[in-house]
Amino acid sequence: MYVILVYDVNVNRVNKVLKTARRYLTWVQNSVLEGELTEATYRALRNDLARIIDPEEDSVLFYILGNTKYTKRELLGIKKGGEEWIY
Repeated sequence: MYVILVYDVNVNRVNKVLKTARRYLTWVQNSVLEGELTEATYRALRNDLARIIDPEEDSVLFYILGNTKYTKRELLGIKKGGEEWIY
């Protein structure tokens, strides 16, 4: 599955969330990561992040795409972050 992760967390947890998410996904922009994951790896990522965030204060959003066949990515402005979108 292809996953896009978007987060908005307290400044005290930003670095820990980013560091954890980068073990699984590619950082592409401030608070945005993406990449291909297996179901088991996705569950591990969710569990790791659940231990870090405060659900009363933080938000982590996962967009789960079956594959990238019917998706398109466009950039407007400067490129930030990691690698190009991997198909």
